[in-house]
Amino acid sequence: MDKKNREEQNCRVNLAELPLKNDEISPFHPDETIILTSPVHGFNYPPLVIGFLLRLPKGKNNVILMNTRAGMKIGRLITTGLSGITFYFAAFVLMLKGYSIKGMVPVDMPSNWISVHPGLNSNTINYLHEQNYKRVLATSNRVLSGKTCFIALREIAQDLLIAPIAVAYYFIGRFIIAKTYYTSSKCNDCGLCITMCPAKAIKRINQRPFWTMKCESCMRCMSNCPQKSIETAHGFIAIIIFAYSAVITKLLYPILKTTLLFTSPFINMIFESLIFLILIALGYRIFHLLLKFKSFERLMLLTSLTWYRFWGKRYKAIKNYGQK
Repeated sequence: MDKKNREEQNCRVNLAELPLKNDEISPFHPDETIILTSPVHGFNYPPLVIGFLLRLPKGKNNVILMNTRAGMKIGRLITTGLSGITFYFAAFVLMLKGYSIKGMVPVDMPSNWISVHPGLNSNTINYLHEQNYKRVLATSNRVLSGKTCFIALREIAQDLLIAPIAVAYYFIGRFIIAKTYYTSSKCNDCGLCITMCPAKAIKRINQRPFWTMKCESCMRCMSNCPQKSIETAHGFIAIIIFAYSAVITKLLYPILKTTLLFTSPFINMIFESLIFLILIALGYRIFHLLLKFKSFERLMLLTSLTWYRFWGKRYKAIKNYGQK
């Protein structure tokens, strides 16, 4: 909502970060409107946000759900991200607790996920900020004036189609992505990535940051590292995939294909996923230890796309955009 409308309606706005897992959540005043904003992670809200929703006390407040998802630009066209089950799961939980959903609004902010695509240039970032500022301003003026806004429902068909992917990512995929980050020798052990991690997912082991399974791949550490020492280990993932294929096809299948384990495709999928998670967890431990050897670190850098200038441009949001 812009300043003029806030003053006309005597509307006071408070910004607050979500409490962490063990923090107490105080009930909201009945007259307050709650606006929940979070990035999309695997076509869903991140586990930190889901945990907040599940722990939130019952209430009668109006709620507006928003998300920021991976926006890109081709020419003057903004290619939208995908919300998946983000809004529907959150709305279901909140309505069970007594809340009233008044809006579902996706915002296609610049994608910072340079693990899977090259970093965006400054022109694209500026354009996406400009266009989404207009959307957020128009939406906030509408909703906080007493109207509803369910822009997200226009995409319900594609969101439901990718719902199975969102579920699989939550239970399996996010743990795999969490084990793809490491620091190069440029790291000066400042500890900034550890202290600023919103999920408290990074520890210091052997004088080097170590990413745990709690990592939510928000890319905050990579985008803000002063030394630009944090990389995505694409080469390491390739090695794990090769090892997984060898273990599954050469060792386990011949032994277990005659057992009851392989009579159910679902059980088979769960078993294979567990094997992959075990491999990547053990492999990452070994990988982390081997990084102290210069030759191994160099090999990993050469196979990390984020290390190359054409790919690894770190994302920086425009601070206080639109504020006067």
